[in-house]
Amino acid sequence: MIKWQWLTYTALSKNDLYAIMKVRQQVFILEQQCFYLDIDDLDSCAWHLIGRKADADQPNAICAYLRVMPPGAVFDECSIGRVLTSASVRGRGMGKVLMQNALMKIDELYPGEKIRISAQAHLQPFYTDLGFMPVSQPYDEDGIAHIQMLK
Repeated sequence: MIKWQWLTYTALSKNDLYAIMKVRQQVFILEQQCFYLDIDDLDSCAWHLIGRKADADQPNAICAYLRVMPPGAVFDECSIGRVLTSASVRGRGMGKVLMQNALMKIDELYPGEKIRISAQAHLQPFYTDLGFMPVSQPYDEDGIAHIQMLK
């Protein structure tokens, strides 16, 4: 079972922020070998969705995470980024649950607002199933093919 928690930047504890940075580095930098500046000055305006296993040996360990950005922060539309699941929960539908939570939060915060994402190109079918449509050709972002998608 996953315990979900939405937090603004100011509500994040030091332990929360540390755990977020740790899991983002683990997934994006180490596993995907994508060397980029993860700390991008955007976390402070984001809503952060943290998923933790209720039975985890390490109670602060994050197994699912994303951030929701307000309109104008990254794109004209609101956006979802830094979407990840840890290796321990992959292949169990956790990514879909994570994104569904984000879509509900965006509907609550920004009703009727369009959502633009910069998705890894190989995940296009996953995001299409969630209602996103491609609106760009694939492009390179930090050494990984991405595509912009809109919902």
